[in-house]
Amino acid sequence: MKLTRRTFCAGLGGVAGLSFIRPATAQTPTLTARKATVQLAPEGYPATDVWSYDGTIPGPMIRVPQGGRVQQTLVNELDVPTSVHWHGIRIDNAMDGVAGLTQDPVAPGERYDYDFVVPDAGTYWYHAHTNSMEQVGRGLSGPLIIDESTPPDVDRDEVLMLNDWLLDPDTGAFSEPFAHPMMMSHGGRTGNLIGVNGQFAYALTARTGERLRLRLINAANARIFVLRLQGMAGWTVALDGMPLDAPEPATSEIILAPAQRVDLIVDVTATPDDPAGILMSLNNDGWEALVEMTVSGSTERRPDAPAPLPANPNTARPDLNDAQQFEMVMEGGAMAGMDSAMYQGETLDFRALIDRGQFWALSGQAGMSETPFASLNQGAVARVTLINRTAFAHAMHLHGMHFREVRADGSLGPLRDTILSYPEQPLEIAFVADNPGKWLFHCHMLAHAASGMNTWIEVV
Repeated sequence: MKLTRRTFCAGLGGVAGLSFIRPATAQTPTLTARKATVQLAPEGYPATDVWSYDGTIPGPMIRVPQGGRVQQTLVNELDVPTSVHWHGIRIDNAMDGVAGLTQDPVAPGERYDYDFVVPDAGTYWYHAHTNSMEQVGRGLSGPLIIDESTPPDVDRDEVLMLNDWLLDPDTGAFSEPFAHPMMMSHGGRTGNLIGVNGQFAYALTARTGERLRLRLINAANARIFVLRLQGMAGWTVALDGMPLDAPEPATSEIILAPAQRVDLIVDVTATPDDPAGILMSLNNDGWEALVEMTVSGSTERRPDAPAPLPANPNTARPDLNDAQQFEMVMEGGAMAGMDSAMYQGETLDFRALIDRGQFWALSGQAGMSETPFASLNQGAVARVTLINRTAFAHAMHLHGMHFREVRADGSLGPLRDTILSYPEQPLEIAFVADNPGKWLFHCHMLAHAASGMNTWIEVV
């Protein structure tokens, strides 16, 4: 039996009545990575043994004001090493949580103190960064919300963490092995069960005319979500935590690659008799509800579009005139392959790379190297052309800094920390190297990162 949203709905006669949850807010400055059992699949299917923060999927919401401090002690009660990455936050390099690059992994039974100031407001998340493909896939992630000093005029703020899980429907267990060669060499580990905030059937309630802020986080290992609004009129106000210069009407499809976030402000236009929610596209086979919304009652609708969110500091557009230029070529994977690449200091052909579990390369390097892809002086401007010679899309994520797409006409797009690269479609990004340290740059299709698509940039 294939476990999909459609077969679930057909088999259970509809599950919209399931209770819904929102991520609990962390009550103590401790994150305990431990095993737990949760009901990911609908009732009637077996529960799933997961790896979790504090026993919940997703992990507890960490919420602090802009300019405040995140102080969390990671307690590792797993039987494997782990670490925590604070995705999208421009923080001190020592706090970035990348095992093997910015810190040693936290051994079973050990603790590690994370303590940093958050300069930027917005929607972020945290997740494991040791053997990320498996650890994030088993549940080690949670939302991180940094509140503006002047919040937008909305009736409610909802955090929606989108995810999928690849489960055996008979046992509820994760399908093994995580490092399956087919998934590593193709699009990545895509789940057969899709959910929001750890629930298969997630529901919201609202009144006609209400204005909501929806914070969408794609925490999936590889799934690209294609979404649209139903019964709501809205605006995109931020991408990857960074406010847009002006709200943009959300009238077309919303594409959310792994690790990307989008902040929407929406007005509920549906009446109690109308369908409403967030729809998702499933394999070009129509649209289905990802988040169902029950509308009851009404309130006076605001007549004007929302104001822009307050800009975060140090977000001026870079001057590209003296930028250092780099080219990053993505190679490998099924249906394309590569002739050879460097791996652990040795040039290997594609077959030898596959034997070592390396299916991908960035600019001729499979996996991490001892030297950085680029070494930049603090304050320098870099332009990186991404050339995708593979047959698959890649969600490229830069740690520690945000970047802008350099469009064909020379204009600069909005700030992002993760961008989706499509096959044979060159893509250029630019950023100011203003945060010193060793910063990972990798594909956030985590199976791709685990099998070659990892490099790093040094800012000195």
